[in-house]
Amino acid sequence: MKVEDVKKIAVMGAGDMGHGIAEVALLAGYKVAMRDIEQRFVDKGLSRIRESLAKLVEKQKVTADNQKAMLANITTFVDIAESVKDADFVIEAVPEIMDLKKQVFQALDKAAPKHAILASNTSNMSVTEIAAATKRPEQVVGMHFFNPAVLMKLVEVIKGGKTSEETMQVAYNLALKMNKAPVRVEKDSIGFVYNRIQAPTAVLLDLILEKREAAPMEIDAKMRKLGMPMGPYELMDYVGLDVAYHSALYFAEKLSKDYAPPSWLKAKIDAGTLGKKTGKGIFDWSKGRPEIDLSKAKEDFDPAWLIALQVNEATKLLEGGVVRSAEEIDKAIVNGGGSMFGPFQLGKSIGYDKLAKMCEDLAKKYGIKSFEPTETLKKGKI
Repeated sequence: MKVEDVKKIAVMGAGDMGHGIAEVALLAGYKVAMRDIEQRFVDKGLSRIRESLAKLVEKQKVTADNQKAMLANITTFVDIAESVKDADFVIEAVPEIMDLKKQVFQALDKAAPKHAILASNTSNMSVTEIAAATKRPEQVVGMHFFNPAVLMKLVEVIKGGKTSEETMQVAYNLALKMNKAPVRVEKDSIGFVYNRIQAPTAVLLDLILEKREAAPMEIDAKMRKLGMPMGPYELMDYVGLDVAYHSALYFAEKLSKDYAPPSWLKAKIDAGTLGKKTGKGIFDWSKGRPEIDLSKAKEDFDPAWLIALQVNEATKLLEGGVVRSAEEIDKAIVNGGGSMFGPFQLGKSIGYDKLAKMCEDLAKKYGIKSFEPTETLKKGKI
């Protein structure tokens, strides 16, 4: 199968990611089937696509005729078998619960045409394990889009244990046709590239709050003063504290107990204050966006600590053959989060020896083994 053979894409899920991926497929000219478990979810997803396309017409990014054609190209379903019966490529975007994903893939395997490729938009979970629920593991691939899918360029294309090179190539080329910046993930590894590299910085940011070393406002103000469009704690709220919590649990289970969620985060989850989606999380979102007072910046917080942890984690991916090159990792970070530079570009300018020393100091200060510098970082031969 080649990417030219893909005419119809089915998306499982009409929520934040599902409806966004469906819109991306429409914008690329594909026929789309969008499915969710209840009609009200499907209707809401379709409504959000309509609103988004209307804004693109307003901004003159698409014509009114294009908008009409795209809306004619989408059909919606509740029945999973009906939604995929004539699909060439299926993208699953259901919640990050492994048992649920396996159930969906079992159903997809039974109902989708034999030639169809089945992709998972999982952000952390094992593509190999998901694929094992099917009788076509060589046609199962990870295709991790970033939120909001219409705007964010990165798509991680993840090779499961049995994914064929043909399947990888179709998924990669499909991402290109969708005007995205795909990065190949050669080994099915926890968190893939972007989330794996961000994970140790999340541990540090969690510890800073847990130990009351700084207030979220102070850190975010510091990062905003340096030109970041959004500070790390506001970003946590934006993505959802529940997402951060479940990711931390998964990393703690699969990678190291160092990643276990802190008590302050569990308290937020228990209270139902999950960030932007609930109007309150670390910050108050009632006015549309938190007000960050730049005068409160914590001047002794060194952003290079975050870079050091990112570069260190990135070297683990190179050592493990998860990604082919430092350039691919930089491409992922730049396109996945809006950074101007990737960790290796920044790391080189600071000096790998200095970053290794920072990692050593942070590991000692917080008692976190995952912060310890790798041999690759210590040698600086990247």
